[in-house]
Amino acid sequence: MNILIVADIYPPEVSSAAHLMQELAEGLKKHGHNIWVATTYPKYYLPKELEGQKFELFSDESGIKVIRIKTTPLKKVNFIIRGVSQIILPFLFFFKIKKYVRGKLDVVIVYSPPLPLALAGGMIKRHYGAKFILNIQDIFPQNAIDLGVLKGWKHKPAVWLFEWMEKKVYRKADKITFHSEGGRKFLIEKKGVSEEKIITLHNWVDIEPFKNLTKDISFRKKYGLEGKFIILFGGIIGPAQGMEFMVEVARKLADLKDLVFLLVGDGSEKPKVEELINKYSLSNIIIKPFISKEEYPYLVKDSDVGLVCLSEKNKTSFVPGKILGYMAAGKPIIAFLNKESDGFAVLNEAGCGYAVKSDDLEEAEKITRKIYAEKDRLKEIGENGFKYASENLAVDVILNKLEKLFSDSQ
Repeated sequence: MNILIVADIYPPEVSSAAHLMQELAEGLKKHGHNIWVATTYPKYYLPKELEGQKFELFSDESGIKVIRIKTTPLKKVNFIIRGVSQIILPFLFFFKIKKYVRGKLDVVIVYSPPLPLALAGGMIKRHYGAKFILNIQDIFPQNAIDLGVLKGWKHKPAVWLFEWMEKKVYRKADKITFHSEGGRKFLIEKKGVSEEKIITLHNWVDIEPFKNLTKDISFRKKYGLEGKFIILFGGIIGPAQGMEFMVEVARKLADLKDLVFLLVGDGSEKPKVEELINKYSLSNIIIKPFISKEEYPYLVKDSDVGLVCLSEKNKTSFVPGKILGYMAAGKPIIAFLNKESDGFAVLNEAGCGYAVKSDDLEEAEKITRKIYAEKDRLKEIGENGFKYASENLAVDVILNKLEKLFSDSQ
């Protein structure tokens, strides 16, 4: 089949979403499909060595044809500029896709957020006669309302516009997927999506990059963390993560002199975290810039525990993609989650770590001290996660379920 994947982020940019889309493209290619990817031009979440580099607008990457589209600012700008940029996004995408993709398309898979990009799915469906599968990761604008990004009377017109958009894309999509059962139920009960249209399709993880790490790469040595107990957070530091809570946990653990929280990433909330670190004179939190996807498995290997954070302001059942990466690497996990997150169920079912609500500082301190004290069990706990990911979340396992939608999505 000729399949087009539409997403606002893709490698070389670094994020769990970018890696997820690349694994989807590569997996479908291995299954014998002809794959196109339409994405934004890389400029935000890049490894330091790639900052300022120019990229091809159209390239063939191991048989996957990638279209990179220059847009108006989408990140690290105020809400008005970002909102306008998102609204024109589907039109920019559709124009460029028509330029490069000639002939028949059988399926278009659109990753959301951003929600407006999903409008391109309807345009592509109509123009190419393709089946439109909408892959929802965050429920927008609900998550923005919950996080306080869209609040008060001045944002009501934006809320109305995005809710209209939301109804339109749900109606146009032939099939909708969400990565947890709780999110599927929310969309059915609160958003009126029919049960027949939406399925639970767990996010996938490519386990192979975490195996046979033979290169001489040591992030412990590079960051001067030999002999430390490293709790790693790798990824985007934004409003949804609520990293101020992690800072408060770190304050409570200052007596554990060899324990360090290592944050490798960037995002709109990074300055706030840095400000709090300086305010409290904390030496047990270290922030480093993004690294490449190829180096990431080595970073996780050098850590003791993987950290996942979601602000308590989130009200949907979102499961952070970082959980899957830590599982694939066989690392135990501690998670600070909003009470609605299905991440609690995943960690409990896999038996690969501990999770608490991200408004319970006392319990968060308790589970962190608990896993620190269980140094002799870390390998066992991590292996539980690896086994669960291998059996339930490996790329081929999920892609087999996704491919069934290609024929019955109407």
